[in-house]
Amino acid sequence: MRATSLGHAGILVHTRQASIVCDPWFEPAFFGSWFPFPRNDKLDLELLENLEHPSYLYISHQHGDHLDETWLASHIDKSTQVLLPDFATRELERQLSRLGFTHFIRTRDGEELDLGDNLRIAIHVESAITDGPGGDSAIVISDGESRLVNQNDCRTRDLAALRSHGPVDMHWLQFSGAIWYPMVYEDSPENLMALARAKVESQFSRALHYVSALDAQIVMPSAGPPCFLDAELFGFNMITGDELSIFPDQTKFIARLLGVGNDRGVLNIPGTMVEVTADSVRVVHPTTDEIVREPFDDKAAYLRAYQADWAPWLIRHRASWPTARTDLVATLRAWWRPLLTMAPTLRQLIGGGCVLDLGDLKIHIDFLNGEVDAYDDQPFSFRFTIQRELVEAVVAAKAIDWSNSLLLSCRFRAWRDGEFNEYLYNFFKSLSVERMRRAEAEAIRRSSPQPESQEEIELGGYVMQRQCPHRQADLSVFGEIHGDQLVCTLHGWRFKLADGSCLNAQDRHLRIRPKT
Repeated sequence: MRATSLGHAGILVHTRQASIVCDPWFEPAFFGSWFPFPRNDKLDLELLENLEHPSYLYISHQHGDHLDETWLASHIDKSTQVLLPDFATRELERQLSRLGFTHFIRTRDGEELDLGDNLRIAIHVESAITDGPGGDSAIVISDGESRLVNQNDCRTRDLAALRSHGPVDMHWLQFSGAIWYPMVYEDSPENLMALARAKVESQFSRALHYVSALDAQIVMPSAGPPCFLDAELFGFNMITGDELSIFPDQTKFIARLLGVGNDRGVLNIPGTMVEVTADSVRVVHPTTDEIVREPFDDKAAYLRAYQADWAPWLIRHRASWPTARTDLVATLRAWWRPLLTMAPTLRQLIGGGCVLDLGDLKIHIDFLNGEVDAYDDQPFSFRFTIQRELVEAVVAAKAIDWSNSLLLSCRFRAWRDGEFNEYLYNFFKSLSVERMRRAEAEAIRRSSPQPESQEEIELGGYVMQRQCPHRQADLSVFGEIHGDQLVCTLHGWRFKLADGSCLNAQDRHLRIRPKT
């Protein structure tokens, strides 16, 4: 089996039976905010040609750095067979159908599927709203001799599941940030830096758990970090480590691996190829070792050169944002009021109102009463300050997932009165009847009282419920004690050891007591 990095989460897998292209991303995403790092706009022409006619295409989920609609529409042969994760909705299939793909292979969550001649795949799905309303997924590919796990940024809760198909030779996984938190929040620089460093530590801890569980021959840090070339966002790049950023690069994670005695991490760039046979592992880079290290060893100069090359594109892209002013209040009221009506539990869990501050217009979303109006000094608990042109763009596109289409751009500021409220973000991810139905069902399920008889574990001198109150992660695997807190490293949620209160949200209490 041979696997070649395409940059970010992109992989071209060759087996003796077939080729599979995974998550090819080349066009800047999220309003030109995210760019692949290291850059992949200069790949070998032969490699690019191989990408255009694969046997199979696998898209792990619908985020723009994995599902590159522009590139897929113009480059991938539309007769390619698409491997579909077993998501709760058919959104991904419909989206790819609109791009021209016609041959779909539907899989079942976690079950191996024989594609012929002993080429087997299994796609594991995470389907909570926080994974994206469609969900996220990881794929296991086996050719009869070798096995690859492409976890990308799928936060699999069951560590044993990905290894249940047999020993793993190659493990590709995310280790870096892929969110806007905490950089966009209004807070003191000291608090924001502390939150960012805690986030990085949680990301590394989670990835280390996965690496340990799969115990692969080769670990390929991938699916991030992105880089930011727009001057307004350039400071989000982690260059010296002192930036307000959650985006460390591969070298930092490989150093962490070495720190725990794991020397299997491979520094890779787009074009790096790993070949595994029954008795050997071979890594081949597309260029010299010195150039392979250039993006990491002289990162500031590398990013500035990259930025200069893409500056004309960024100018054109920003000029394409709509400048016309529409009646956003009326449009959003007509669009969102029916969705608010069908989600009373979600609305109650959000609680306070939310203001969209667009500069020359402020819009108030009254979640308790299910109304959308112009802001007129109504009370609110959340505020997003966003350039109006961006909101006009996503409204014109009738984008049903503002997390993907808008918030991941990091082109906004956020304020909240109190703790994080994931239900607010679930609302903005669920702006269609189909999605809101799922968001409301999840809100009902997760707001139901947890059974007192839930299994307990012992950890660091404490007895606690086994499942994290946030996303039911197994705390015997993902739980770590840091000072006076219990940290669930799957998503970085924190709980006070003293009383189990959650530091991320008020309605997520952990049952915990000292071991007697």
